Amino acid sequence: MSKQHHVAVLAFPFGTHGAPLLNLVQRLAKALPNAIFSFFSTHKSNSSLFSSSLTLDNVKAYDVDDGVPEGYVLGKSQEDIELFLKVAREGFKNEIAVAEEKVGRKISCVIADPFLWFTCEMAEEMGVDWIAFWTSGVTPLSAHFHTDLVRQTIALDGANERKEELVTFIPGFSELSLGDLPDGILFGNLHSPFSQMLHKMGQTLPRASAIILNSFEDLNPHIVKDLRTNFKKFLNIGPFGLISPTPISKVSDVHGCLSWLDQQKEGSVAYIGFGTVVAPPPHELKALAEALEERKTPFLWSLKDHLKLNLPEGFLERTKEIGKIVPWTPQVQVLGHKATGVFIFHGGWNSMLESVVGGVPVIGRPFFGDQHVNVSVVERVWKTGIKIEGGVFSKDGVLQGLELVLSSERGKEMKERVRELRELAFKSVEPNGSSSKNFETLLSMLL
Repeated sequence: MSKQHHVAVLAFPFGTHGAPLLNLVQRLAKALPNAIFSFFSTHKSNSSLFSSSLTLDNVKAYDVDDGVPEGYVLGKSQEDIELFLKVAREGFKNEIAVAEEKVGRKISCVIADPFLWFTCEMAEEMGVDWIAFWTSGVTPLSAHFHTDLVRQTIALDGANERKEELVTFIPGFSELSLGDLPDGILFGNLHSPFSQMLHKMGQTLPRASAIILNSFEDLNPHIVKDLRTNFKKFLNIGPFGLISPTPISKVSDVHGCLSWLDQQKEGSVAYIGFGTVVAPPPHELKALAEALEERKTPFLWSLKDHLKLNLPEGFLERTKEIGKIVPWTPQVQVLGHKATGVFIFHGGWNSMLESVVGGVPVIGRPFFGDQHVNVSVVERVWKTGIKIEGGVFSKDGVLQGLELVLSSERGKEMKERVRELRELAFKSVEPNGSSSKNFETLLSMLL
């Protein structure tokens, strides 16, 4: 029956949005070998995604206009996003026509990153379902959905004085404060194109035929229950890392991270990784290094070579017996290793979920977007880690954090709690688990 199906997949081509969407598409394409999945993103994004992924025959990439004039030099923050959004609707429309001609089938369904809220209107014009794939967790999703409620409840002109107030009027937020909410809801530049995009997204979400995300229901049950009552279908179909794990024979570990971890004591190592999009400023890298050295904590640090210049002079030589710095790590396997005792990270959703699957408590240093609320969830809702004192790395703050997580009674409780969540994650992907059933529901929508 799926022979006539041609699914358009529309990606937001910035940050880490594209990779989990392509991961989902690979999963769907494998389950529906007779359906065609046309994946639309910018040339830059597609070149990166498809060079590192072994794609199936029924997944085809199409490049859309990025909106940047030839020879134009980008200047201000988020200018690339603003330029893309100005041309995105027309760009997607043009390339969808190309794909339909090439494949010989009309689009039967649209799966899109909800940042691209206008793709809902495009799907409605085509008379097909719009399925939104949210690339973060349920807490920021709920916050954006409830933006109008937040603004009606809290006067914008007095919001700065109320940052410590708890958000008692949104289900599942009672341990979080107004200051934890993502920028663009109450704080920051509410009139920027990016904030307006997020606001429109929150207003458009109820029109989706389904909203899907890389998470599992037991992770935030109160929020899941609330969103189920507000959306047509709300499907947690993760953790992706448990459903389609990389076979151990195909794990790339060119820097010998796992063999190094084999030589360390159980639960003793601080693993440090901030992803590919952001890095702490030089003085924070120095403070982090000084704390690791003073405490003599064994560490594995994923750090690009050019950033090593910011480390204290002689640090690499002095710590070579207890530490290992590499430009890339097999993060999922590192977090699953028994020697890893704490994960120092930026609060990104994919890493956060991987820490749960690995059963490792965290120390979070958030930078932007959903990272602030994610780290607050870890500290105050899940109780599986802490936010670094003051929100930025200082030598004393890192020393205090490492001592708390690795050596205190509260640290033991964090480990127990994250292992409880880990068990629930594994249960969710069993044949009768909630995520497995939700994925079957998604497949039935595409047939």
